[in-house]
Amino acid sequence: MNKRTINASILQQLTEVLEARKGESADNSYVASLYANPDKMLEKIGEEAVETIIAAKNGAREQIIYETADLWFHSLVMLAHHDLTADDVLHELGRRFGLSGHEEKRRRGNGGNH
Repeated sequence: MNKRTINASILQQLTEVLEARKGESADNSYVASLYANPDKMLEKIGEEAVETIIAAKNGAREQIIYETADLWFHSLVMLAHHDLTADDVLHELGRRFGLSGHEEKRRRGNGGNH
């Protein structure tokens, strides 16, 4: 099994687990507790983004990987909360592939500001 297959498999497995956690008790599942408190879920994304930035600024390779994993995880929880998946994001990235960043922003019609 190559790295790409492993990575896709992990995303698929994680997506399935996150979906299953929607039916769990917030007392028994960290993910379910985030679903029950969307503000906390979004706060965690912000916290992990800041920690990722600090790790990158410090150039600590292992810490960058660790913090990025936390950021991606919490982002995937948010996507699942909104009935979206990593595939939806990957599809959007695929749509943008080969476009200049400037051109992609112009196509959005708002100067790229979200």
